[in-house]
Amino acid sequence: MWRSAGWPCQDSVELELLAAGLLERVPDGGGRETMRVSDAGVRLLAATLQSNRAAFDAHEALAARVAREMQRAGRIVWRGLALRAPPPPDAADRRWPVAMPDVFSIRHTTAEDLVEPIVHEVKVRRADLLADLRRETKRAAYLALSSQCWYVLKAGIGGADDVPPDCGVMVAHDDGTLDVQRAAPRRALRPPLALWMALARADAERPDDDAQRWLGDGAAG
Repeated sequence: MWRSAGWPCQDSVELELLAAGLLERVPDGGGRETMRVSDAGVRLLAATLQSNRAAFDAHEALAARVAREMQRAGRIVWRGLALRAPPPPDAADRRWPVAMPDVFSIRHTTAEDLVEPIVHEVKVRRADLLADLRRETKRAAYLALSSQCWYVLKAGIGGADDVPPDCGVMVAHDDGTLDVQRAAPRRALRPPLALWMALARADAERPDDDAQRWLGDGAAG
């Protein structure tokens, strides 16, 4: 409604918004009526925008933290990938769904059978976690692309009891620690060619150089 010309649909959503004072009716000289967002609606939209931005920033910060931990564990890391996942063998729909894990990583090795792809899905709001868990096809795509699938949850939004047992669960605390509540089951997986091609086209995360500080500046005494 904020972006449109305001022509009403006269549906139940508009009815509720009008009753809440978030929309208002605007008649014109020709007997027609449009809708526009009221001042109260503008304030609510602005507050919602700020809340969504804060949640996005928190999500990106936690995803970056997980990516650093994977790099420090000697893994190659990608964020923001869009990957085609093979469907389950018994699936009637043979199309390959698109999976977009928050963090995807593989071991730094030249042995194909040992790359051990890992998916980390990051959640900072409980509503997003519950909505995500209802999407079984999404979780199946993650499992099809990884040897391990983890949910990383901001402390206070959930725990291992919320997440199906085929995924591991970490809880991220405000002090920077990542507490493993349940380890992810490990499965043997040889990445399909389509996954290798997607990784080849994507940019991996830049290496974490924090460890270099412990080695000194290299200057001779």
